[in-house]
Amino acid sequence: MEKQWYVVNTYSGHENKVKEKLEMRAESLDMQEYIYRVIVPEQTEIEVKDGVQKEKIKKMFPGYILVEMVMSDEAWYVVRNTPGVTGFIGSSGKGAKPTPLQPYEVDSILSNMGISRLDINKELEKGIKVKIAAGPFLGMYGTIDEVDTVNQKIILLVDLFGQETSVEVNISEIEIV
Repeated sequence: MEKQWYVVNTYSGHENKVKEKLEMRAESLDMQEYIYRVIVPEQTEIEVKDGVQKEKIKKMFPGYILVEMVMSDEAWYVVRNTPGVTGFIGSSGKGAKPTPLQPYEVDSILSNMGISRLDINKELEKGIKVKIAAGPFLGMYGTIDEVDTVNQKIILLVDLFGQETSVEVNISEIEIV
């Protein structure tokens, strides 16, 4: 089973409380191997009021949080039964498990927040095999040679016409195999 991103519906205005409760429940029930990250999608906007600029944090999707998890029966139960959670998006109900977000959807949301879908410090290191999921090298496989965290780029060694070639791709364009 692999970890994927899911959209969880919460009571509007309670997103941060639900995030805290879910993280505490995952820790207390020893579910960290199944529930990885909980994110409230937010953006910082600059608002001008009476000639004064103020930064305001605005929720991108009020009433929703993103959860990166492995969809097991236990993890599904923990998330659904967290106080403030009303359900998963992409589930028909009646005990049907939800559909995860596609990587490009997650990348779009997280990049607006300045976050990467992949945990750069833990998941991306030299020698790991990845699949290129976007761009001119779509569908090709490569091995990480170098990670540029500042510019969110990766140098991959890709087999082109029988020769190992260095290719630079954005972190958002890869998936770990």
